[in-house]
This record gives sequence, C-alpha cells and structure tokens, in this order.
Amino acid sequence: MPRSTPSQSSAAETRWLDADQQRSWRAFLLGTTLLFDRLDDDLRRRHGASMVEYEILVRLSEADDGRLRMAQLADALAHSRSRVTHTIKRMEDAGLVRRTDSPEDRRGVFAEISDDGRGLLAQMAPTHVAGVRAHFVDIAEGDDLMAMGRLMDAVADQLIAGHPDAEMR
Repeated sequence: MPRSTPSQSSAAETRWLDADQQRSWRAFLLGTTLLFDRLDDDLRRRHGASMVEYEILVRLSEADDGRLRMAQLADALAHSRSRVTHTIKRMEDAGLVRRTDSPEDRRGVFAEISDDGRGLLAQMAPTHVAGVRAHFVDIAEGDDLMAMGRLMDAVADQLIAGHPDAEMR
C-alpha cells in the first residue's frame, strides 16, 4: 500500500500541536518577524541598505579574497539564486560589490566586496550588533540563548539534509 503524502493524510493522523507548543510556535513566528523587521528598518534608516545587503557584505568580507561564487553566496544566505543575483546587481550599481568571471570555470561568477562595500560594512556593523544585543541577546535569560542556538542548528541541519539538493550542498 502506498504511503500517504501530507496532503493525503487524514486529520486523525495529524499530530496537532498542544496549547504550549502552539503558543511557543506563534511566539517564535511573531518574535522573528518583528526582530528581522526592526533590524532591517534600523539598517535602512541609518545606512540606506537592507539586512540582506548587510549579510551579503558580511559573507563576502569573511571569505578568502573577499569573494564567493554566486551559488555559494545564495546557499550561505538560504536565498534563491535569482534573489541574490538581483540584490548583487543593485549593490554592484552602488559600487559596493563587483562581479567577476571565474578564471577556472567560464560559467562561474564571483561576487567580490569593494572598498566602498567594506566601508559601508564598517559603518553598518555597530548598528546591527547594537540591535541584535538590544532586541535579542540581552533579553535572553540563563541558557535560553544557547538552547535557541542548539535548536536552530538542529532545524537547519535537518532541513539542509532533507533538501532535494542536499547532495550538492
């Protein structure tokens, strides 16, 4: 007998969340949405760049030679390649990054942080860290922060391992 897919399973087979689990899930959704929106808004207001742009600059600044393949960058950010390509194009137009062809692979394209990108990153980092501290780290109690980190690592590991492209990651 074929296994049922989630859309075929009956309500009797569904493991519904209990009240505490539902409350925790909804708090997580609301909290992460509000946190990301606030961090993004702070960066946009103070520096004219989004949190996604900040994360791209961070990833590039931490990479060897300040550059990553576009596909690697998309994977590191868990964004679609088209979204990263669009964002990199905007950032390239602003002089924050440049795209270069891979010398080893004609089809490969690198994104590389520019001096202006490094300068903007240096300005944005204190704003970002202050927001993360004020709205997340400093309000965590006891081992809550470490527990959250372990939980999110487990979630990421499970989702990456179960992704259809997992063998490519």
